[in-house]
Amino acid sequence: MKWLFVLLLAVLIFGGAAFFSYDLFVKPERKIIAEKSGEIPVEPVPDVSLPEFQAAAKLRQEGKLIEARDALMALIQKFPSGLHIEEAKDLIGQVNTEMLFSDYRSPEKQEYVVRSGDVLAKIANKTKTTPELIMRTNNLTNANLRIGQHLLISRPDFSVFIQRKAQTIILLNHGQFFKRYHVKTVRLSAKQPPRINTRVAEILAWKNGKRVGFGTKEYVGSTRWIRLAQPGYFLYADAGANNRDAAGQPPPPGLGMNAADAEELSSLVNSKTAVTITD
Repeated sequence: MKWLFVLLLAVLIFGGAAFFSYDLFVKPERKIIAEKSGEIPVEPVPDVSLPEFQAAAKLRQEGKLIEARDALMALIQKFPSGLHIEEAKDLIGQVNTEMLFSDYRSPEKQEYVVRSGDVLAKIANKTKTTPELIMRTNNLTNANLRIGQHLLISRPDFSVFIQRKAQTIILLNHGQFFKRYHVKTVRLSAKQPPRINTRVAEILAWKNGKRVGFGTKEYVGSTRWIRLAQPGYFLYADAGANNRDAAGQPPPPGLGMNAADAEELSSLVNSKTAVTITD
């Protein structure tokens, strides 16, 4: 009987060690091989950021734009590698422009009462904004003002950060993320410096193949180009498959954008807007 006890003890010791080794080394390795071969599905990564993203999206739908923006910014900081980061960035941009291009009351806006002698350009220069931004914020269809008129004025401090390889244009406000735009086409020389610091030189508006000026009836709905001080760099409305855009002009060198995005961005920047271009 003693030999039977010894045999059972040996089975328990060596059998346990074998099971432990299999569970620790062999089983995980076989699982990896099976996953790669498609024999078993890969276990999904838990989507821990989804509830907070959905809550932020709901706030936006309810018209609580400030709360939605704060919730989205908090989500990005909390889950920098979360599954909904890209969606959150795009949604922040939508919320920010909804707040900016409307009479929505926010801490960033101040009220201005039109005085005798005021014109949009004078008010914009005084308040460090752009005439078109004043028009879009206050839903003005033309540049005419009346004495005593109440205007909501935003005082953003925009800068532009262009990532060539990622083909994105990031708009910052006071150094904080505001919105990003996606580049559709790239028309640049093969050799580019790794980093370029420049600024916006001018805004060009086209209608029916002709340059038009701000304040004219042709300006509304015109095709916009943003010329940078760096030679060979335009941010322009992309014409898609056509060789010429709605301006009737061949595409310039630079980065092509969606026409609505080019028009929107042109209303936010001016000749003092700093631009950084990197790979």
